[in-house]
Amino acid sequence: MINRRQAFGAIAAATIGLLAAPAVVRRARAAERITVASLLGPDKPETRIWQVVADAVEARLPGAFAFRIVPNAGLGGERDVAEGLRLGSIQASLLTVSSLSAWAPETQLLDLPFLFRDAAHLARVLEGQVGSELRTRLAAERFAVPAFVDYGPRNLIAKVPLTTPEAVAGLRLRVIQSPLHAALWQAFKAHPTAIPIPETYNALQNGVVDGMDLTRPAYASLKLYEVVPVMTQTHHIRAAGVVAFAGAFWEGLDDTARDVVSQAAAAGAEAFRAMMEEEDAKARIAIEAAGGSSVLPTDRSAFERIGRSIWPAFADRVGGMDRIERTASA
Repeated sequence: MINRRQAFGAIAAATIGLLAAPAVVRRARAAERITVASLLGPDKPETRIWQVVADAVEARLPGAFAFRIVPNAGLGGERDVAEGLRLGSIQASLLTVSSLSAWAPETQLLDLPFLFRDAAHLARVLEGQVGSELRTRLAAERFAVPAFVDYGPRNLIAKVPLTTPEAVAGLRLRVIQSPLHAALWQAFKAHPTAIPIPETYNALQNGVVDGMDLTRPAYASLKLYEVVPVMTQTHHIRAAGVVAFAGAFWEGLDDTARDVVSQAAAAGAEAFRAMMEEEDAKARIAIEAAGGSSVLPTDRSAFERIGRSIWPAFADRVGGMDRIERTASA
């Protein structure tokens, strides 16, 4: 028969055994949280892409990560989010290359006006040496970039058609806070004005600015057609972006987890492409239903000539004119 002292000893031994072999008997560690910032609503591709990424990671590494997706700019504007990624307070987000130029001026290559012919041209460049070099450059600034995304072409929007460069001259145009975007519209003799995207509706409505440039899905999402109902399809910039992770988070992953998250990001980028095509089709319908319209430039070559005139001014920042010309002809 086991006496009280023997029973106590057995319990103590078992307890010591549990503490001595935690890998065997303790539960798996809690899922690592990944806080994701999105500037737009839950129904938009910029937010939905992260559910694709989260599902792909969960399928390969069940319970390892918990994605907390914060939509509607709940963690700040794009510049705030980029700073959060660099500091590690935010783990992931989509970022435009325009916003990244503050840290890596080389990304302005992708923003040069009239550089890319279409989506296939941009994708080909990003899959090659240019994409690899930009990833390395961004990694040095604490941005891990396993994939790029294509937001589509930017177009001019205003109350009236802007089908010629002369129609643009003298207008006050809202621009992204970027030297390249400002230089572009200065070349057209317009007056660029940097305004945060959430303030553009009121600025256009109240005449603070006369127009701006934007992709069609963003134009429809912000309902800017209510105040500037005409889109001129200049397609002057192919808006590119990145699937970005915080450098600190990325470096903390083991090789297996990093590979899984990279593949999930690539799957998310591919899904994003399909989402944006769907979003663009829906945007066309919404704009037309609200009385908005789209027109083509009467002489696109004139737009191209003026837009490309700024290339030399940015050549030193993006790797030289040879690199620009090679990219244009890729």
